[in-house]
Amino acid sequence: MKSHGRAGDQSPARPTETRKDTNVMPSNVSRLQTPSEGISVIGEAARRVQPENAEFLLDLQTTAPTAAQALRDNQSKSAQLAQLLTPLGVAREDVQTSSQTVNSLFTPGLPSFTPLLPAFGMPQLGQTAFSAFSQAPHALQPEVGFDAFLARTTLRVIAKDAARVGEILEVAHRAGATLSSGFSFRAADEPAARRAALEAAARDARSKAEALATATGKQLGDPISIAEDVVVSNGAYAALRSVNPIAFGSNLPVAAGELEYYARVSASYRFQ
Repeated sequence: MKSHGRAGDQSPARPTETRKDTNVMPSNVSRLQTPSEGISVIGEAARRVQPENAEFLLDLQTTAPTAAQALRDNQSKSAQLAQLLTPLGVAREDVQTSSQTVNSLFTPGLPSFTPLLPAFGMPQLGQTAFSAFSQAPHALQPEVGFDAFLARTTLRVIAKDAARVGEILEVAHRAGATLSSGFSFRAADEPAARRAALEAAARDARSKAEALATATGKQLGDPISIAEDVVVSNGAYAALRSVNPIAFGSNLPVAAGELEYYARVSASYRFQ
C-alpha cells in the first residue's frame, strides 16, 4: 500500500502548482529591440563678405579748476568732434559715450632742505649739533595742492564707410582726440551673414547624408535632430583651420581683406 503522507497525517496530498510570474522579463530582451536605422553627419560652410563698417574707441581729455567745468568742457569738446565727423559719413548717433571719469590733479611741493645743507660746510657739533636734523621730518613733508581736475571721455565711433577710417582719425587727432583701441571691422548686416553661413552648413549636411545613403543603397528620410555646432566670424575660422586643417576644410581659399563667417552643424536622419 502506497503512503501519501507522513504517519498520523490524514490530510489529502496537495496537487503540484505551476507558478507563472508575468513581471519577470528575459534578461536579453533589450538585445532583441532593433534600433531605428539612420545616419549622422556634420555640415560645414564658410561665407566671406567685404567689411563695410569699422568700430573703434577715441579718448578726449580736458582740464579745469573745478570738476564741473572740466565735465562741461569735455562734453563741449565731444559735441564738436561729432560735428566734425559728420561730413565723413559718421552720424551723430554713431558717436556714443562709452565711459566718463573725473580725476583730481595735484602737484606735490618740493621739500625744504635748507636746514640740512647750511652754507659752507656741515653743522658743528655742540649743544645744538643735531637741532637741524631734528627738524628734518617736518621739513621733508611736501605740501600737496589740488590745482585742477581732469575729465576723460571714451567715445565709441562707428564708421559706416570702412574706407574712410584714416580720414576720420586725422580729423579726430586735430580735434584733440587719441585712438585708444584697435579697429573692429564688420559686415553691414552681420546677423544676415551668420544666418547665411548656418543655412549653407545645414544644406551641406543634407547633401552629405543623401550621398552616404545612396552609396549604401538606402533612401534618406526625415531629419531626427539638427544642432548648431559652432558659428564663428572675423578670422576665428582661420585660426581653427590652422590647428586642424583636415577637420575644418583646408582647401577653402583665403582672400585678404575679407571677413569670414564659418558655421558647422550636426544632423541625424533616419532611413526610409
